[in-house]
Amino acid sequence: MSTDANAGDDRMEKINVRVPKSLLDRIDEEWERRGYASKSEAIRDALRDWVDPSVTLSEETLSDLAESREQAERDETVSAEEARERLGLDD
Repeated sequence: MSTDANAGDDRMEKINVRVPKSLLDRIDEEWERRGYASKSEAIRDALRDWVDPSVTLSEETLSDLAESREQAERDETVSAEEARERLGLDD
């Protein structure tokens, strides 16, 4: 793939990629099922996700965040400074 000095350049470039037939078969099964207009768009989206992955939080982390929000809404939280004082920790 060629690179362009203009970082904002969104022109399409063609790349050649060899993949195992079994992977291509899976891609062929999935792209339309997932609502893509073409196999190329599905692969472009997968490549975008590879270079700029979305953050996925575990169920445990999401649950902890929800509990923290609820505690804050009930005024059950303290500042880090107050927590250090209560626990006798030095700064």
